[in-house]
Amino acid sequence: MADITDTIRTERSRTALSVQAGFLAIGLLLLLLAPFFFYPIFLMKLLCFALFACAFNLLLGYTGLLSFGHATFFGGAAYFTAYTVKAWGLPPELGILIGVAGAAFLGLVMGFFAIRRQGIYFAMITLALSQMFFFFCLQAKFTEGEDGIQSVPRGHLFGFIDLNSSTNMYYFVLGVFIVGVLIIWRFINSPFGMILKSIRENENRAISLGYSVARYKLGAFVMSAALAGLAGAVKSIVFQFATLTDVAWQMSGEVILMTLLGGIGTLIGPLFGAGLVVALENYLATSEFPVTIITGIVFMICVLIFRRGIIGEFYASRLGRKLGFVYRR
Repeated sequence: MADITDTIRTERSRTALSVQAGFLAIGLLLLLLAPFFFYPIFLMKLLCFALFACAFNLLLGYTGLLSFGHATFFGGAAYFTAYTVKAWGLPPELGILIGVAGAAFLGLVMGFFAIRRQGIYFAMITLALSQMFFFFCLQAKFTEGEDGIQSVPRGHLFGFIDLNSSTNMYYFVLGVFIVGVLIIWRFINSPFGMILKSIRENENRAISLGYSVARYKLGAFVMSAALAGLAGAVKSIVFQFATLTDVAWQMSGEVILMTLLGGIGTLIGPLFGAGLVVALENYLATSEFPVTIITGIVFMICVLIFRRGIIGEFYASRLGRKLGFVYRR
């Protein structure tokens, strides 16, 4: 009887993996074909913010730390990349790497102070430090104040791929997005990621088992900051500017909204949430109706109806469980 039960479970697991692999293949195919049917700039903006939301979810969904300062890493990397590419004449790949390194450094500094507190105190520290960085960007000469850094050249990737072509630029952004998501997937499914989940569920028990909780939190914070910086650095190349909007507290609130709408603690949820918010903003850009009111209404509806987020509710539904999806939040 036990052998039969194990066989049934194995078959169900294989079926679930096949279904999930099918969804993944379809999604990748749609992304490859998307620039032939949609405006490439819109698609690139969606991919950048989807990666930003995934990076934020790495900290909130898998570590349980709510940061109100992730705009620092997103916008900081955008400034670093834009300045080095425009003023120093660096190729885009080096500018992006410098932006990621700068965001990781900012994450190390901010995380060093923030992880000493928990809950709302942690969130307020990240918000305060983020506002300090905002005013630094407002006053610093290299950021060009309220005007921001404009007319950033896209240049040539590796010296021969012209990024001024929208198609080339799109597939470069898509490649960066896929690499970023794969890094996050590997991170959360590694032993390090398992420990982060245990800290999220019961921090005192993790401490009693001998884990250095502060170091793991700081590591997750820096990793999340670096990936958020990757999204911001690529975004500065796509739109060819970096402005104060990228480091404002509203940007931190926007990424929180994206993550909660899609479903925290899920890999696909932030992607869906980012797509929903970016699509609404793009569709309502020419409308006289305020975009923030619409997004606020959508957020309230989702909170009232989809307590786990849209993707989280699907995972927890009977159909989601039958397809092999698991919601452990």
